[in-house]
Order: sequence, then structure tokens, then C-alpha cells
Amino acid sequence: MPAYADKLTDAIAKTPVGTEKGQIDPKAQTGYLGIPGAPNINPFLAFFWAVWVGWIFSTVGAFGGVMAGVGHITIFKLNAYASQFKDTSPALNKVITDSVRVSNQFLVGLSALISSFNYYKMGRLVLPLGIALALGSMSGSYLVPLLTAGKVTFKAYVGYFGIFVLALGCWMLYETTPKGMASKKKAKQAAEAFENTMKRCRAGENIDTCDLGVKVTKVSLTRFSFTFYGVEFSFNPFYPFFGGFVIASIASFIGVGGGFMLVPFLTSVSGLPMFLSAGTSAFAVLIGMITSIFSYLQQGVLVHWPLIGLEMAGIVAGSIVGPYTSKYISDKWLKRLFIILAFVVGIDYTLKGFFGMQLIP
Repeated sequence: MPAYADKLTDAIAKTPVGTEKGQIDPKAQTGYLGIPGAPNINPFLAFFWAVWVGWIFSTVGAFGGVMAGVGHITIFKLNAYASQFKDTSPALNKVITDSVRVSNQFLVGLSALISSFNYYKMGRLVLPLGIALALGSMSGSYLVPLLTAGKVTFKAYVGYFGIFVLALGCWMLYETTPKGMASKKKAKQAAEAFENTMKRCRAGENIDTCDLGVKVTKVSLTRFSFTFYGVEFSFNPFYPFFGGFVIASIASFIGVGGGFMLVPFLTSVSGLPMFLSAGTSAFAVLIGMITSIFSYLQQGVLVHWPLIGLEMAGIVAGSIVGPYTSKYISDKWLKRLFIILAFVVGIDYTLKGFFGMQLIP
């Protein structure tokens, strides 16, 4: 068995030896984190799931961490494996839990880096807003791993994961109601202008879209203003700073990027269209992920590098494609995709974590 760290070695040493559930068979083939009998994840499945993670995060600026978590928790069966040790070896259960939390963030961080660069080139990243969010997120991203590493069981992690995602789905569904849409006229106007321009480009018309992208018009301590496709937006930087801190704290706790909370924050509180929210969210997530990963590693959290390396290759592929395919999907359909994913994942994981039931086998 590879020697990953004393923390893992100690956890394995305290685990009962045998072939039953909750026990470790030293003769079994090593798998995740080099643990005998742990799941051996199919490399093709890991790669193509990571492509999906990179695509969806770079397309909507969110749900990358959620989908990375779904992969590690359910698709790769780490939840089923770690849950065996809840009573027989709590230390091993928590080692695997923390490893999954930080692994999700490695994938989202890489996708956020690629997506931020691509969206910035396309004039679809509001940099002052992204910086305000990022500054707030740094504190939350650092403090939560410091306070919670080694203290959360896998079952509790899955349950909280589900609650946060389900709450998001409810909020996004509310936004599709007449009352929820009433306060977002500017976002709708900008989205329609962007979609109409893309249709004209596809029809063969030569349009310089760079001149229509994000243009900052005013920067001060109390007000940032910019235009996007002829529509003016403005915001007080305090709100994204505070929002970034709260969102990053929650995201760091459940081991995701936070884009699934940043996007509705940007579309609701800041009034941005989805086309701008994706790139701005990606930039804020990037800064938060760098901070959170650093904090997790400082606490001795382990990473299964062979798996992460393979997944990051898939992330690169998906993240390059996402920003270019998103312009062919309407703002309305992006939101519908978002809501469906939030409800399915949220309900399933809440049932699994707190009631021992499952919506998806």
C-alpha cells in the first residue's frame, strides 16, 4: 500500500481487519487513496465524467462542483464505501470525506481558470464585480477548512450537500414566476440583445462583438457601472463582497466551487443575464478555490493524485468547449437545465444523507 500520509496510515491501523463491511482486508487490491479494498475507479468513466463537469461549469458558470461531487459520491461509489466505516472506523470515514471535498474543488478550480480566460476574451466577464466577489470569498474559503477538516462524516456531508442544492433549485424556480421575473428587466433586455446578435452572426452578418461586450464606465468605492450590448448595469461593491464571503463559506464546507450559488446571486441581486453570470462567477470561483484548496492541504487533507490528474485532463476538454457552445443555448434553457439538476441532485442527496433513502439507485 502506498504511504500517502500518517493520518491515513493511522486511520487504517485503527480499522478492524477482515473481509466484512466496515473492515479492511490487507490482502485486497488497493484502490482509492491506496486503501486495500477501496473502489478502483474506471479511468474512462473518470475522464468522460470530468469532461461533463468541465462543460457544464464553463457553460452556466455553476454546478461544476456539484457534478464533481455527484461523480465522486455516487458514480465512483465513494459514498457507499466510506459509509461502511461510519461506526467501525470514523477516522477513515472522515479522511475519505475530506479527500472528496478537496478533490471536487481541484476540478472546479481548473475549469474556472480556463473558463475565466475564455469569457474575458469574449467580453463576457465583469471584472470589477468578479474581484469584489473574490475578495469576499477568500476569507470564507480559508476559514471553513480550518474549522471543519476531520470533523464531518460522509453521510452528514451528503445530506448537507443535498439541502444546499435543493434550496438553490427552489430559489431558481421562484425566479421563473412572474413576480420573480419582474425585477430583472435589464437582464432580460441584455440577454435578448445578445441572442439576437448571435443569430445575426450565424446568418452570416459581420459584427464586431468585442465592441458590444462588457465595458466598464464607472469605478468607485460605492458604485461600479458597466454596459453590455447597449444595456447599462450598476452595483454597490459591498454587496458582492459580503455575498462572496457567505457563499464561499458554504461552498467550502460542502466541497464545491460555489458557482451554483454565485450564479443566482449575480442574476438576482446584481441583475445580470446568464451570459454574463457564467464568466463572472467563474472568476470568483477561481480565487475561492485556490484559497480553499490551500487551506485544506494545510490541514493535511489527502488527494488521490492519479485520479485527479486524469480528471483534470477531462476538465480541460470540457472547459474549452463550454464557452463556445453556450452561445447556442438560450438563456431560458440554461436556467431550466439548472433547475432540473438542482431538484434531482438536491432531493436525492438529502434523502440519502438524513433518511437513508435514495431517489436514484
